[in-house]
Amino acid sequence: MNKEEQESLKLFVVFSRAYAAVHKEAEKDMKSYGLNPTEFAVLELIYHKGEQPIQKIGEKVLIASSSITYVVDKLEGKEYLVRKASKYDRRITLADITNKGREFMDEIFPKHRAFINGLMEPLSKDEKKQMLTLLKKMGYHAEK
Repeated sequence: MNKEEQESLKLFVVFSRAYAAVHKEAEKDMKSYGLNPTEFAVLELIYHKGEQPIQKIGEKVLIASSSITYVVDKLEGKEYLVRKASKYDRRITLADITNKGREFMDEIFPKHRAFINGLMEPLSKDEKKQMLTLLKKMGYHAEK
């Protein structure tokens, strides 16, 4: 194994461990609000982007489409989301945030954003920009 291959393996291990550590802490924060990470991701998407076709939510939050119905059911049960038919195509069902869901997110999202910012605190503004560029580059390459 040459030096570049060794560095690639080392980078993979360090990247994986860093991701796992950061994700674990973010997950704990989400759970402190009574949501699992998938529920949080779906609710956050609709909170920021508005109503979404249920069939497209999985792509946007990187979860299996087979899980979406279950997650939407749970969020509907908590009265954070509601299903409604599209005005333009009755075959499409949309998920939309309720007033209760919006009030909930208005309360918790600023805290979550501050928590995530704290996790990124060791990095300078320039390091964050550089890391974003490098991670996107690596991700795009891996997707090819």
